[in-house]
This record gives sequence, structure tokens and C-alpha cells, in this order.
Amino acid sequence: MIDRATGAPATSPLPASGGAGLATLVRSIRAWGAELGFDAVSIADVDLSRAEAGLMAWLAQGYHGDMDYMANHGPRRARPAELVPGTVRAIVARMPYLPAAGADDWRARELARLDDPATAVVSLYARGRDYHKVLRSRLQQLASRIEAAIGPFGYRVFTDSAPVMEVALATQGGLGWRGKHTLLLDREGGSMFFLGEILVDVPFPADPPAEAHCGNCRRCIDICPTQAILAPYRLDARRCISYLTIEHKGAIPEPLRAPLGNRVYGCDDCQLACPWNKFAHRATLPDFDVRNGFDAPDMAALFGWTEAEFSQRLEGSPIRRIGHERWLRNLAVGLGNGLRAACERGDAALAARIRAALGARQATASPLVREHIDWALAQEVGAAAPACAAD
Repeated sequence: MIDRATGAPATSPLPASGGAGLATLVRSIRAWGAELGFDAVSIADVDLSRAEAGLMAWLAQGYHGDMDYMANHGPRRARPAELVPGTVRAIVARMPYLPAAGADDWRARELARLDDPATAVVSLYARGRDYHKVLRSRLQQLASRIEAAIGPFGYRVFTDSAPVMEVALATQGGLGWRGKHTLLLDREGGSMFFLGEILVDVPFPADPPAEAHCGNCRRCIDICPTQAILAPYRLDARRCISYLTIEHKGAIPEPLRAPLGNRVYGCDDCQLACPWNKFAHRATLPDFDVRNGFDAPDMAALFGWTEAEFSQRLEGSPIRRIGHERWLRNLAVGLGNGLRAACERGDAALAARIRAALGARQATASPLVREHIDWALAQEVGAAAPACAAD
């Protein structure tokens, strides 16, 4: 590993007491991590050879869709020591993001929100500040604390920002097990957390992997609106709503538009259905408090944001990275589904408001957005429904 200050190969010092000293240092690292807002910190061995075959098979099936960066690095994603030479361990950490102010019955409330045709649903993790910045800063602070204790050592910090198999490393380090929805699960913390890593050249004693506790449960598979979870532990990202609303750059495939419902950025359904999330931890940092009223935003109002308003209101938000055009594309689909629901329920006022919001952008929208607006307006169920009778 390269020393960041000198550019020369780093030679990490070891505590004078050797292995015992490293074990003591790991206990300190866990305590420092807790002070920084992490609810668990572990040490993972970086041999991911068992995960590599599964990764390559997943890529060969094309399940990564437009995420070319997944294929570009290929097997290097499973080889941390090739990504950062000298790496022998990974400090793996998780940080809860469930908003602190939420109600105890938050899962039931979130599921009920999916049935409100006027409301846009934004994934829970994206309602506050961009996690990339928060975790990267906190992990850097943790690395600095270690450096202060043992002197300069070789390391690199990662938070969903490089070809690192985060769930595989976290599983290896005992932070949890890979659930059937492919996310990390923990019996004491559910899955509502972010992951981050520090690849290091210090041979800390590694933690043992956690045992899986999904049993025969398949609630995450059954609830998926687009059947993106093809089988336990096998996800076709091309059908996943999180992928379609965030990573996918083109038109949303028409057969998948209705299943999106009012989900305009990400999807939490598989996590809402998971029994282990009754133990999900609340965020300890104010960064993940809800912004922009994103716990129940009005969909038509969001569709009216100009590009300047989008950029200004979403400064510091992970949503901003998809850009205004994709934001409008997602909202147009949500509004189309809302229009259909309003018609079916006989809600003339809501149908008229949605129709007006879509029509206001129709003439000036980009070709991508206009395609989705046209589809949305076509969701009226016909003149037989009072709410959708011709004006």
C-alpha cells in the first residue's frame, strides 16, 4: 500500500505487544466508531474468492443492466488487495439511517403511503443528506484516530465509491449475513443502514462471519412489485425499482411503469416486509433527518420544480445526482399511476390536478420526459369513470 503523504510504500508499525496489542487496538477502534455514529465496526479478512464466482455469473447474465462500471472492473471487485496493493484487512462499519423522529409503526406507515396516489414515495435512505459525504467524512476521522494511535499506516476509505464488494466484506467481518434480497441483514439491526470500509495494511485479528437467519422466509421475494428477486440471493437489477429510478438513464420499460406505483426514487418494499427490520436502529446523526418534506411530498408539486429549484432544493441530497430530467421522468410515471388510481376511486379533484400538472410540461418537455407524460395521460380509465370524464 502507498503512503499518502510520501508516495512511498507504506510500512505500518505494529503495537509493541504484537497480536495482543492489535486486539486492544481493535477494541478502541470499535469505541471510536461508536462515537462517530457507527452502530457496529468489525474487521474482515479480504479473501473474497468464494464471492467472486457468484459475481462473475451475475455479470454474465447481464443482471447489472446499464451499470457498466460493475462489469468494467470484473473480478477486481472481489480482490481488494489488487484494488489497493498491500491490503490485508478491511475495517467494515455500518451506520443506521432510519430517521430518528419516525413513529414506532414506521413500516406499516410506509406501506400505507404506497397506496396514496397524491404522494410521491422517496426511499428512506434518500430523505436526508447524501450518505456518501457523511460516511466518507466519518470513516476518514476514524482512520485519523487510528493513525494518531499507531503512526502513519497504509489505508483507503470507501463508501459505495469504488469497485468494492461491500456486502461480501461486511458478511466476512460478521456485521450480518446476505439476505435473500441480497442486502445485509443483522438480527439486532435489521438492514436500514449504510456500509463503509477502510482497506488497511495492518493485520488486525479478523472477526468471524455471521450465520444466516432467513430460514424459510421469502417475504422480500413475494412483495417485490416487479419480481426483480428471481430467486433467493439472485436479483435482476434491470427489473429493480431502485435501479430503474436511479441508475437507468433511458425510458423506463412500459411493462414496468405500472408496478412502480408512486415510488419516484428508490424502493424499500423488500426491507419493509423483512421481519428483522422491527429491530432496525434509529439514526444517531441529524444528517439523516427528513428534508424537503420527503416523508410525504406532494407528487404534482414536485413535478412543477424547475431545474434551478431542483438543484437548489436538493443541494446535499443523493437525489440530485440523477439530474432534473430523470427526476421528471420518474415523477411522470408516478403521476400516471396516480391518475389511474384517482379515476378508479372517483376522485375528480385529484385527477384534474394531476392532469393539469402533466399538461403544463407536455409541450416543453424533453423527448424522454414527454414520452412518459404521454403515457401518464393515457392512464385515464375512460369516460365511464366520473373522475376521468371529458372536460
